[in-house]
Amino acid sequence: MTVTKTLVTFIMLILGILMVVPFLWMISTSFKTPAEVFEYPIRWIPSTLQWDHHIKVWTGDKSFGTYYLNSLKISIISTIGATFLSAFAAYGFSRIEFKGRNAMFLVYISMMMVPPQVLFVPKFIMFEWAGIYNTHWALILPGMFTIFGVFMLRQFFLSVPHEISEAAFIDGAGHLRIFFNLVLPLAKPALATLAIIDFSWHWNDYENALVFLIDEKLYTVPLGLQNFILENNVDYNGMMAAATAGIIPMIIVFLIGQRFIIQGISSAAVKG
Repeated sequence: MTVTKTLVTFIMLILGILMVVPFLWMISTSFKTPAEVFEYPIRWIPSTLQWDHHIKVWTGDKSFGTYYLNSLKISIISTIGATFLSAFAAYGFSRIEFKGRNAMFLVYISMMMVPPQVLFVPKFIMFEWAGIYNTHWALILPGMFTIFGVFMLRQFFLSVPHEISEAAFIDGAGHLRIFFNLVLPLAKPALATLAIIDFSWHWNDYENALVFLIDEKLYTVPLGLQNFILENNVDYNGMMAAATAGIIPMIIVFLIGQRFIIQGISSAAVKG
């Protein structure tokens, strides 16, 4: 058993290193000179740290600060809305009995099979009619509804013992009180997991921003990276510097959410 665990640990370590290597190359390239980018073998530590690329990202006519703030605005609002709206819907599908509930849920889940690209034209027409085309609301409002989030939280709510809800009903509590005072506190690990996943989706969303945003002042980080694709070449150093700055919010969100996930696991282990 010890040999098996050691072997599995070693394999996971190798896989983890392979996953980290592209990020290390990205950070290393952001500090290199253009001539060092494609050197082989790879020069992991630049001969001289070039801070100019990082400075250029945040200064100049097309400062990345605007794109950063736009992405933060869209991602934070969408994530908060998606997390709580998914929790509301998941509670209804898992804890409230009504006719046709399971059939409705199956129809709802089946929409995950529809490719997002198919909805671009209907969305364009709808947003143009509503007057939100070329605004951040064109990304925020659809982002508040996630089928995957409802499915994931529903599965978690089904694992919560029904005796808890029944006891609360006997004491006179309604569904809203049970949802906010009993179910949500127990669902912190699931909510944190969904928030991390959803935030990364919105932060890295390129297609929707490309289709529904025209004004460059509204651009997000993924669209801002296009500025480093020049007419005759690509500014890899600047692009990697911008990409390095772009992963910082996701790391912060992961570290914040990880605390709630660990607390939930520890609490479940103690209760078990």
